[in-house]
Amino acid sequence: MTETNLTLLKGTVDILILACLGQTSAQHGYGIAEWIEEVTGGTLLLEEGTLYPALHRLPRKGLLESSWGPSENHRRARYYRLPATGAAERSEAGPQWARSAQA
Repeated sequence: MTETNLTLLKGTVDILILACLGQTSAQHGYGIAEWIEEVTGGTLLLEEGTLYPALHRLPRKGLLESSWGPSENHRRARYYRLPATGAAERSEAGPQWARSAQA
């Protein structure tokens, strides 16, 4: 995979995570992956090696906030939510990403 493809993939994963959290309440990683699979009609299936690096990268950039809480099966899970900075990034990057995706 070339560096350009890798950058496009990271940008795609990042904007999809931001889009998910803009449409839903706080979600854990598995919930985010399910949402992305559902809205893309199964076209994008994010594996742990793709999803979780992004979920660690985005809070460092100030685009996500996270906290621990119980999951549906009563296990401890990290929940992510979209702060104002993440919402602004989503709004700014969304149209550009849509043009790229259509191309």
